[in-house]
Amino acid sequence: MDSFWNELKLMQGPLVAFVLSGMIGWERERMHRSAGLRTHMLVGMSAALFVVLAESLIVSFGTDDNGVRFDMIGLLGAVVSGISFLGAGAIFSDRGQKAKGLTTAAGLLATAGVGVACGLHLYVLATGSTLLFLFTLAVVRRLAQGEADSAAEEQE
Repeated sequence: MDSFWNELKLMQGPLVAFVLSGMIGWERERMHRSAGLRTHMLVGMSAALFVVLAESLIVSFGTDDNGVRFDMIGLLGAVVSGISFLGAGAIFSDRGQKAKGLTTAAGLLATAGVGVACGLHLYVLATGSTLLFLFTLAVVRRLAQGEADSAAEEQE
């Protein structure tokens, strides 16, 4: 029965990642972007799950034996590489046009960061980062659009 309660406690990280990643995904969904609510939630929860699994492996199988090596930094690198690969698929470039999908790719990477923080049980960091990401996606976008509209009006 202890195992059940321990695993339930480990679910905290993916559960918080579910909520915070969902907030980022909801903003993207509202803007009708290709990677929306479900994609961001899956990315955040997956990142949290990988961290929780790695920590569980270290606790369960870690020893003082030099032949056994657990590398949390390597795990973080693998998460970043995997999400970067996913993000690269979201970026489109037409000859002579601006690249599209860069914010989507960056949002997926940001969401993975939130998930990793949740997996490490750094909930204040994850929540604060999520709020900063949402501010960047919503408020900074409006400011940038306002500047672009002003520049277009000046050219007319």
